Amino acid sequence: MDKLKTLGSLKTRLGHNKGAQAGLFAAFTAIAAVSVYFSDKSVIAFLLLLASLLLLYCTSFPNHIKWIVGGVLLLVIIPFVSSGGPAYQSYMEVATQCGIYVAMALGLNIVVGFAGLLDLGFIAFFAVGAYTYAIFATPQANHFISGELFPLSGASFWVFILLGGFFAALFGILLGLPVLRVKGDYLAIVTLGFGEIIRIVFNNMDRPVNITNGAMGLSSIQPPSLFGLSFTFPNQFYFIVIAILAFVIFGVRRLEHSRMGRAWKAIRENEIAAQSMGIPLIRTKLAAFAIGASFSGMMGVVFAAKQTFIDPTSFTMIESMTILVMVILGGMGSVPGVILGASLVTILNLQVLTELTNWLNQLTQMGIVNIPSSISPAKMQRLIFGAILVLFAIFRPNGLIRAKSRKVDPDKIKAYKVPVSLPVKHKMEQSGEVLE
Repeated sequence: MDKLKTLGSLKTRLGHNKGAQAGLFAAFTAIAAVSVYFSDKSVIAFLLLLASLLLLYCTSFPNHIKWIVGGVLLLVIIPFVSSGGPAYQSYMEVATQCGIYVAMALGLNIVVGFAGLLDLGFIAFFAVGAYTYAIFATPQANHFISGELFPLSGASFWVFILLGGFFAALFGILLGLPVLRVKGDYLAIVTLGFGEIIRIVFNNMDRPVNITNGAMGLSSIQPPSLFGLSFTFPNQFYFIVIAILAFVIFGVRRLEHSRMGRAWKAIRENEIAAQSMGIPLIRTKLAAFAIGASFSGMMGVVFAAKQTFIDPTSFTMIESMTILVMVILGGMGSVPGVILGASLVTILNLQVLTELTNWLNQLTQMGIVNIPSSISPAKMQRLIFGAILVLFAIFRPNGLIRAKSRKVDPDKIKAYKVPVSLPVKHKMEQSGEVLE
């Protein structure tokens, strides 16, 4: 008991001492950065370096300080210290994939977390964005557009980021229109079917006119280029993803506390009550589908350019489920929670399970243990995700970081006086009523 009281008092004092927080954060970040820079490949050190962002979030610094320090970490420290060893591109690949999935999870969080619309086919919008760029960045478009004008140069990539978001938003509206009358389990089934329809359509659009090249996919997609510089390596795509992700986070944060965001939350809690308060259900729901889909579509363009090859197997139902797991794990409706959940799931998939499998394989080759390859951690990914979801549903139902409502000072609300319009004021003066 004494030890628990000591730890509690230490935590309280640390929470009020910003100097101690700054020192602890600086020391933690410095140790992790030095470890990454001087090691050939250390997954643990790199994960600790990424964890410094979580530690920054937990501090009590003002928000603008957190944004500045986080920007320095993402744009300067992480790329620089990762470049010190042969695992540079491997580190940047993981960070880039994290950014892509974080943006997609934030888009789904608008639909599921804010508006309460369960969407199980969200990967379809990612596919729309990817194919939007891939068709025109390869000679594939010459099959249905005459003139041998394609592939377009990598300079068109920046325009296609906007086009990918626009077409994904358009498909989001097309999905929303017929499903607005259903909700709950029926909505989940309809969106699941929509995701599979999109994948099957792309898989069969190679005849009678070859648009997507069917199951063979599209290869040799033009990489982005800017002022003659071609973006081909993960460390280059990393900065593109960070720029788009910053826009997505800023947009989601602004929407969360806007009139539209409050309307989404009202619909999530009670549609009938929201409609009785004058909230237009159709327009509000369509906005949620469109905005969430646009974020996924933009990252689909980046994904196609980075991979230089896409086919329908990249956009299966399992991918939609994975993104939904990220949202549920982090905390539905919580922006920092979704960022954390998406990062953890991506890192678990790309680094932790892979490295654990390699380590167990080495032990098997040395004769220390004998683990069949059929039950390696990398192949048991879905089982691990399922176990994580069950545990969180039992012990942490609100996610890693639960959604918080904005705090309002009741004294300010009481002190606020609604301004009286001029016509009403004039009538009150004529009737002899006194304005306070």
